[in-house]
Amino acid sequence: MLLQKTSNNPEQRRFRPGVISAAVLAIYAAAPPASAYETGAAAEIVAAPPASTPSAYGFNETIERALKFGQDKNKYGQIKFDLRYRYENVNQEDVPVKTANGNTLRLRLGYLTPEFHGFQGFFEYEGNLAMQEDYNSLQNGKTQYSVIADPQKQELNQGWITYKGIPDTVVKGGRQRIKIDNDRFIGNIGWRQMEQTFDSALITNNSIANLTVRVGFIGNVKTILSNNHLMTSPFLHLGYDFGRWGVLKGYAYWFDYTQDASLMTSSSQTYGGSFVGSPKISDGVNAHYRAEYAWQQDYGHNPISYKDQYLHFMGGLTAYGITLKGAIEQLDGDGIKGFDTPLATKHAFQGWADKFLTTPVDGVRDVYAVLSGKVYGTKLKFVYHNFNDDTGNISYGNEYDFEIARNFGKHYQLLAAYAYYDADEFSTNTQKIWLQGNVKF
Repeated sequence: MLLQKTSNNPEQRRFRPGVISAAVLAIYAAAPPASAYETGAAAEIVAAPPASTPSAYGFNETIERALKFGQDKNKYGQIKFDLRYRYENVNQEDVPVKTANGNTLRLRLGYLTPEFHGFQGFFEYEGNLAMQEDYNSLQNGKTQYSVIADPQKQELNQGWITYKGIPDTVVKGGRQRIKIDNDRFIGNIGWRQMEQTFDSALITNNSIANLTVRVGFIGNVKTILSNNHLMTSPFLHLGYDFGRWGVLKGYAYWFDYTQDASLMTSSSQTYGGSFVGSPKISDGVNAHYRAEYAWQQDYGHNPISYKDQYLHFMGGLTAYGITLKGAIEQLDGDGIKGFDTPLATKHAFQGWADKFLTTPVDGVRDVYAVLSGKVYGTKLKFVYHNFNDDTGNISYGNEYDFEIARNFGKHYQLLAAYAYYDADEFSTNTQKIWLQGNVKF
C-alpha cells in the first residue's frame, strides 16, 4: 500500500494518512456550497462567490472600497494584496538528508494607478517570511534537509507601465508577470511563494479578427530564489481562435543566457505549434483535446550542440461535472542534453513531486491520467503519472498526486495537496504534503 511504506530512520517516517484526512474533512466541513471553476495549473483556482450573509458581504465590500480609496471605480488607483500561508513537508527515502518542514507566509502588496491618456502602471512588493525554516531553501545553506525552494526574501516583484493608445494593441514594459499559453515555455511559477517575473517588453495585438499576436523581449529573469539571470531573449506567440473548435497556436522562443556560464547550456531556440479545444457536445458534456509538437536546438552562448523534440497529446471528456483526461507528454533527449524549458512553470507538468525539473539526457515520456470534479463546490483532483525515458525502455517510476481545494467567495481559499513519487530507475521515493490558506484582494 502506498502510504504504509516506512523507514527505519525516524527522520524519514512515512506521513500518516490520518493527517491528510483530517485536513480534507476540515476544508470540506467548513465550506458552504458554492460553484467554482479552474483557470490554470494546480492550485490556481477562481470561484464565483457563494451566497453570503449580509455581514460577510459588507465586510468584503468595505475592504474593496477602502483599497480603492473609497471609490467604486479606480479614480485614484487601487491597492492590491495577496497573503498566502503554506505548510510544506518533503520526505525522501535513501538519501542522506533530513525530512524538510517549512511554515512560510508570503505577502504581495501593490498599487495599480488609474489610467491616464492610455497609460497605466503597477508596482508590487513581494516578501516571504520563513516562520519554520527546517528545510534547504537553496539560499540558506541548510543542506542537511530536503529542498523546499521558498527562501526568506523580499523584492520588487513587479514594476511596469502599459500603453493602450494604439488601436487593438497593448504595449507593456518593465518587470512583469508573463504567462504564455499553458506556461510550458514561459510562466510565473506561481506555485512557489516567490514567483518568477521578467524584466521585459511585451506587445499584444488583436488587429486581425480572431488572431492574437504577442511579441516580446526578456532581458532579465527575477527567479523564485530572488536571483537575477541576464539574458537576451525575444519570443513570438500567435493564436487564431476557431470558435467552439479551439485555438491554433504557433510560437518561437530564442532564449540566450548571457552572463552566468552555468546557465548557458539552457540557451536554446524552439519552434512549435499546437491545437487546443474543449467543444461542447451537449448540455453538461464537453470534449477536450490537445495536439502539440515542438523542435529545439542550441542557440546563442550554449556550448553544447544538440537537437531535441517535444510532443504533447491529450484527449478527455467532461460529463456532468466529472472530467477524465488521458495524455502523453514527451521531452526527448539525445544522450547529451534533454529538451529544455528553463522559464516554464514546471511544477504544473510531470508530477507535483518535481522530479523532472531538469529533463534527463535520455529524455522523459510521461503517460498520465487526470480525474477531477467538484462536490458541493469543493474541487477534488487526482493525477497518475507513469514515467519512462523517451524510448519507453527505461522505467523511471510512477507518481500519484491528490488535491482538494475550496474557495470561500472570491477572496479566500483553502487547499491541501499530496504527491508521492514511487521511484524505479530514476531518483528516489519522495513524498510531499502541502496545507495552504490564501487571502487575496
